[in-house]
Amino acid sequence: MTQLASKVESSKGSRPRLSDTLPDSTLLGWLHSMQLIREFETRCMQAYQGTKIGGFCHIYSGQEACAVGTIGCTNNDDPVILAYRDHGHALARGMSPRACMAEMFGKAAGCAKGKGGSMHMFDKPNSLYGGHGIVGAQTPLGAGLAFATRYEWEVLGTGTKKVTLCYLGDGAIDQGAFHEALNLASLYSLPVIYVIENNGYSMGTAIHRHSANSKRLTMRGEAYGITSIEIDGFDIRNVYDQFKPLVDECRDSQRPAFVDFKTYRYQGHSMSDPQKYRTKEEVDEWKQRDSIAALVSHLLHDRRCLTEAQWKAMQDEIAEVVRDSVEFAENAPVPEVGAELYSDVLVNPQPNMSPAGEYIHGAKNPLL
Repeated sequence: MTQLASKVESSKGSRPRLSDTLPDSTLLGWLHSMQLIREFETRCMQAYQGTKIGGFCHIYSGQEACAVGTIGCTNNDDPVILAYRDHGHALARGMSPRACMAEMFGKAAGCAKGKGGSMHMFDKPNSLYGGHGIVGAQTPLGAGLAFATRYEWEVLGTGTKKVTLCYLGDGAIDQGAFHEALNLASLYSLPVIYVIENNGYSMGTAIHRHSANSKRLTMRGEAYGITSIEIDGFDIRNVYDQFKPLVDECRDSQRPAFVDFKTYRYQGHSMSDPQKYRTKEEVDEWKQRDSIAALVSHLLHDRRCLTEAQWKAMQDEIAEVVRDSVEFAENAPVPEVGAELYSDVLVNPQPNMSPAGEYIHGAKNPLL
C-alpha cells in the first residue's frame, strides 16, 4: 500500500478522522462558504430570468462540497483554474460577492471588468486563473501553471512548493487536449491535480453514454502513471479526509494526481436546459444527500458547535450579503466602450505600438 493510500485508509477507517482534528471554526467557515454559494446561485437564477444576466449561465447548486472542500485543502497562493461552471469556486477562493455578481451582470466593477461574464471568473490576487468556456481548454493551462510553479521553486529558487488545482466536468475527460495534458503532467512531473467534477451528465448526456469504462474513470489517470482516486463528494468532511492527504503528497513529491469526484448538480446544465434527460424524482433523490444539510446536521448534533438559532442567523446574514451584491451589480456602471473595447486585447510591449483601437480606426496605421 502506498503512503497516500495508507493515509486515506487511515482517515476512513479509524478515529479520529482527519477532519475531526479540525477546529469548529474551520467547519463553520465551510458551512458559511457553501451556503453563500447556494444563495448566490439562487439569486443568479432569479436575475437571469429577469434578463439582468445574459449569455450562458451555469449554476453550481448541489456541488458546493467539491469547491469548498478541495480549495479548503490548499494554500491561497496555490493556482486554481476552472471550467465554465465557476461561480462557486470563485466565491470559495475568496472573491468578493460584489465583484462576482457585477461580472455576472456584465458591469465594469466585475472581476473581469464585465467582459467575461458567467464563464470567466478571474481573481489573480487569490490565484484564481479563470473559468474557461471551451470544453477542456483549461486542462493544458493547468499543466502550464504547475510547470511554472515548479520552475520557480526548483530552478529560479524564488517560490515554494505549490499544487495547482484544475477542475473539469466528466464531459471533458474525452477531449484530446486533456489526455495530452495528462501525458505531459506525468512525463514532466508537474504538481497538478485534475479534479473531475463527475455529476453524471455531460450537458444532457449521461456519462455511461459518452465515456467508455465510465465506472472506472481512475484508470484514465493510472494509464499515465498518475496517482488516481475516487472521492464521494456529498460529505465535505469526507472530501477533506481524502483530498488533503492527496494535496500534501502532490506538494511534497511534485507529482500530478487525478480525482474522480462524485457529485450532482440540482439545476440544468445551463439556464436554458429543459432537463428532459432526467426526472424530478431523480433530482429529489439526490437531494437527500445534500452536502449542506449533512454538515449542518454534524455541527448541530455531533460537534454541537451550532444551534438552530445560529444557523438561521447565518442564513439571514448570507442572504443580506447576496442581496447587497445584486444591488451593487444593478447600480454599477457598464464598461465604457471607448476605453474598454480594445483594452486587454494586445499587451503592446513596444513603446511605439499604437493601441489596437487606433489600428482599427485607421489612426497611426502604418499600412494606410
